[in-house]
Amino acid sequence: MKLSTDLEQNIQKARQLLPLDKSFDLVTRRLSLGETGCFWIGVNGLLRVEILQQIFSDLQNPLYTQDLKIEDIQKYMDSKIGYVQTSLSGDWDDILRNLLSGPSVLLVDGFDRAVLLDVRTYPARSISEPDAEKVTKGARDGFVETLLFNANLIRRRIRDPRLTFELSSVGSESKTDVAVAYLDQTADMDLVRQLQQALSALPVTALTMGSKSLVELLVRKKWFHLLPSIFLTERPDVACSFLTEGHIAVIVDNSPAVLILPCTIFQFTQSPEDYYKSPIVGTYFRLVRFLCIPISLLLMPLFLLLTVYFPQFSERWNLLPTRDLPGPTIIFYVFAVEFLLDLFRYSATLRSGQFSGSLSIIGGLIIGEIAVDLNWASTEILFYAAVTMLASLSLSSLEFSDGIRLYRIFLLLTTAFFGIWGFFGGLILILISILTTPTFGQKSYFWPLFPFNRQALKTLLFRYPASKAQPDRVWRRR
Repeated sequence: MKLSTDLEQNIQKARQLLPLDKSFDLVTRRLSLGETGCFWIGVNGLLRVEILQQIFSDLQNPLYTQDLKIEDIQKYMDSKIGYVQTSLSGDWDDILRNLLSGPSVLLVDGFDRAVLLDVRTYPARSISEPDAEKVTKGARDGFVETLLFNANLIRRRIRDPRLTFELSSVGSESKTDVAVAYLDQTADMDLVRQLQQALSALPVTALTMGSKSLVELLVRKKWFHLLPSIFLTERPDVACSFLTEGHIAVIVDNSPAVLILPCTIFQFTQSPEDYYKSPIVGTYFRLVRFLCIPISLLLMPLFLLLTVYFPQFSERWNLLPTRDLPGPTIIFYVFAVEFLLDLFRYSATLRSGQFSGSLSIIGGLIIGEIAVDLNWASTEILFYAAVTMLASLSLSSLEFSDGIRLYRIFLLLTTAFFGIWGFFGGLILILISILTTPTFGQKSYFWPLFPFNRQALKTLLFRYPASKAQPDRVWRRR
């Protein structure tokens, strides 16, 4: 829909498209710029009023408006409006999208183009370190819910003229701003174009849950694919490291998490803490984290298999040295402990920091002791479950850890019902599920293991000094 040259028709159209007389946050005002009438529309709370007042004061200065009739809107904007972020638009769809994003609109009589004044400001929380990705040393800033702030945090670290932020709008109703960030000539440009086409063609009305909703729209997974297909981070230093390696970052407005494409399973085993320690210490903790993945997945199912179906091994290795429990009781104990630990972990996650310490004491001392006294668990099973939980918590990605936990519960079920055949059959099904996990652009989920890249794989397994691990030497997919 195009604007009319008649101001009254444009005002009437604006009232049809917007609830100007009903919604309190939509503010309007009639103005006279010399002999030319104007109509201004803005969203209260999204405007920097002091800048807007200065613009209106300049436009209505008698030195510039005396006997003045605007003849050329482009020339008038260039010569009279000193504000930088100013543009013209003659399309109602574009005007409404801008208006509801924050910029205000000035309709001018006699012209079929409106002046867009981008004096927006957004309510924003302060930049602080994300709780889920804390480090003992290093930067303490994190992404926030404002897209422009997040782009600034990346630009501050990568002062490369090739760094590009391409803006798209997603959602027929929400029209959420989504920025695709990449380093030109370093990123896979075919993947960039594929991502831009996917964003423009998404059949969605609104990104209700921000970046998480976009993840589910970009990569369609089956119900049995439990591991994440796209890596999310709230740390600018982590996002910048991936950008310099040739990855693509997707920034979603109103969301503090940035998407990293393409995604591999090894991204969920890394931690920024490794790079704020010496190479040998970082390598040690990285290898410990790799070891925690099979411990988190296999420890409890193996314990259940040996104690229920092979009690002779359990007695020889003293897995349950204090009492001789029947198989159904052990199975009940294992699942009861799994449920209690998941309930405790979920409750502690949702509580504020002032209660999490108390929950840890209650869960560790009171609940565990009472569960043993009431025959809901045994001390040995609590120990193995606690080791499993510690191994799961050591993984840097919470979403990856949750996927491993669900795989473990599935393996416990198959082992409890079908014994050793259920254990190996469940393990095979889990491996098939992991191996077939889809990614965006059909890239390999197991790169650099497949396709094999020896140098990149060594850099993932071991913490190399910065001089030997530069992206231009290692991270090449071609």
